[in-house]
Amino acid sequence: QVQLVESGGGLVQAGGSLRLSCVASGSIFSINSMGWYRQVPGKERDLVAGITSGGSTNYIDSVKGRFTISRDNAKNMVYLQMNSLKPEDTAVYYCYADVRYRRYWGQGTQVTVSS
Repeated sequence: QVQLVESGGGLVQAGGSLRLSCVASGSIFSINSMGWYRQVPGKERDLVAGITSGGSTNYIDSVKGRFTISRDNAKNMVYLQMNSLKPEDTAVYYCYADVRYRRYWGQGTQVTVSS
């Protein structure tokens, strides 16, 4: 089993910044991709950003230039630096990790951006 724990969510004003962190633990040999999804009530969970074990990244268009994903393979951690936050970024953010062809999820952390 693999456990993921997120931290760093909270309430911030529009234009502000937050940094999300996620640490993986458990039966880990190697982690392939890691990343972040977000979900608002009544909508599907959407991919925000992903990063491979080699460091290749991808982002949804709406966060390009504002969010930066990074990871520390030695610590089994993934980060999401979120700058210039907008009210539409308000959501529960979930981290994921792909381990041995299975995707594991964290419990989610709330990000609220006030206008």
